[in-house]
Amino acid sequence: MNTYLSEVEKLAEGHPVKVYYEEGALIQQLLEELETVNLEKEFQKYYNIFNQLITIEKRFARKENQLFPYLEKHGWEGPSQGMWSFHDNLRDQIRLLNKYNEEKEITKIEKNLPYLIEGIRRLMHIEDMRLFPNAMQLLSEEDWKEFYEGDEEIGWMLAEKPKPYPAKEEEEYIHPSKDTKKRKLSFSLEDTNHYDEGYMTPEQVNLLLKFLPVDITYVDENDRVIFYNRGDKRVFPRSKGIIGREVKFCHPPKSVHLVLRIVEEFKAGTKDVAEFWINFKGRMIHIRYFAIRDKDKKYKGVIEMSQDVTEIQKLKGQKRLLDDWD
Repeated sequence: MNTYLSEVEKLAEGHPVKVYYEEGALIQQLLEELETVNLEKEFQKYYNIFNQLITIEKRFARKENQLFPYLEKHGWEGPSQGMWSFHDNLRDQIRLLNKYNEEKEITKIEKNLPYLIEGIRRLMHIEDMRLFPNAMQLLSEEDWKEFYEGDEEIGWMLAEKPKPYPAKEEEEYIHPSKDTKKRKLSFSLEDTNHYDEGYMTPEQVNLLLKFLPVDITYVDENDRVIFYNRGDKRVFPRSKGIIGREVKFCHPPKSVHLVLRIVEEFKAGTKDVAEFWINFKGRMIHIRYFAIRDKDKKYKGVIEMSQDVTEIQKLKGQKRLLDDWD
């Protein structure tokens, strides 16, 4: 392992690839601890280590939403298919072990845990031998500089947030009493745009979309993602690396055929809505697709909306007062 480590060590602090290797060291440590822990006598210790390991989901999400789109832009589409499928296989193993953990089925954990450990080690070997070396050759320095904001939005496995890359200069502190910078206010129609039923500034539009209790992704008529709303509690992770990406690369390989069929039906005008509901991490998620058409009924794209409806499903009767506000 770590055959590419000598090159990674030359990178500046905070470089995305260097951060991946810092995470890799943590993962290796956790895997070794899992192999040596006594499940019968130290189940709680095992459980804590396992829960720390499965934050590897953040690593998977950063690769799928950040690194892979840039590789696609440079003509390398393999990771978006093969490695994403590898991620999904590991996710399936994690879900299975989580079930056994909840039921404390020691024998089944002992039987299945080695498959997860071996799968993660195999994945990291492929990353080290092929993914990261090729990425360093394909991506420009300007590409790498664009990663930090999106990576931060998804998160890392590390206990401390990595330093920004490139390093940011310290901004000079200005006391509020000496702050004379002019700022735009939205108390009038100045700087607003007119929508069907009102006026809003770009800032207000962003706030509206951010606080909607649904995930929204807009794919245009050319099958490219042109927008997603950045809510604080998104059901599925997104980052700015997805903008401009073909929709076929934005879903796991095992389900992308469904998305492509929906798009084809919408384009043909035979369907306008598609919906699903799934159990995801113990929550009920409602997923809907809507065809977008202009006033002449011409296809202009599709909106994907996802919403956690777990609590909505529990509603009964009526609630007309703010009983729980006092």
